[in-house]
Amino acid sequence: MPAGPMDAADWDARYAAAELIWTAEPNRWVVEALAARPAGSALDLGAGEGRNALWLAARGWEVTAVDFSAEALRKGRALQAARAPLTLPRIAWVHDDVLAYVPAPSSFSAVVLAYLHLPDDARRTVVRRAAAALVPDGVLLVVGHDRTNPGEGVGGPSDPSVLFTADDVGADLAGLPGLEIRRAQRVRRPVDGHPRDALDALVEVVRTTEGNIGRLV
Repeated sequence: MPAGPMDAADWDARYAAAELIWTAEPNRWVVEALAARPAGSALDLGAGEGRNALWLAARGWEVTAVDFSAEALRKGRALQAARAPLTLPRIAWVHDDVLAYVPAPSSFSAVVLAYLHLPDDARRTVVRRAAAALVPDGVLLVVGHDRTNPGEGVGGPSDPSVLFTADDVGADLAGLPGLEIRRAQRVRRPVDGHPRDALDALVEVVRTTEGNIGRLV
């Protein structure tokens, strides 16, 4: 789950320098959005060490976890083998750049973009492809550090060019048929050891049965 404009080699080095960069627990917003949904097929874009993919797989989901860091994926596989070996058949770990990866249309019942911070044009491309990959009633969850977080919150990147708001994601999806934005807001996330909360942009989108988005490249 890249949080800045570093390249794959930079992220390989960062992931190799510590046992876990991120917590092994799933993101609270992913749990909130998907815990009550029946297991299906999920796409985790910018999966990092796989905390959300592993949580989904443990709940019976078939997950495709995509990241451009080979080291992050190695750690995800190792974590899966050590802690959840029964889920091994349920996660396909895909070494690819999210900007190059184009999911098949209407192929996933959930798509997660958690703390994937990209410049505006790149984010728009990834978000629109993610929406196109949803089956009817599928859900797209986009969450990241809000544009106001550097000044008012804690953690995350400070580069404004890779931060976004919920309204930015809504604008990314403008003009695509068959989508309903169920939730779009700035939310507070408590951070252990910090007196201030982190501020996240959170968008939850559902693909309705109307409309055919088709393949976006």
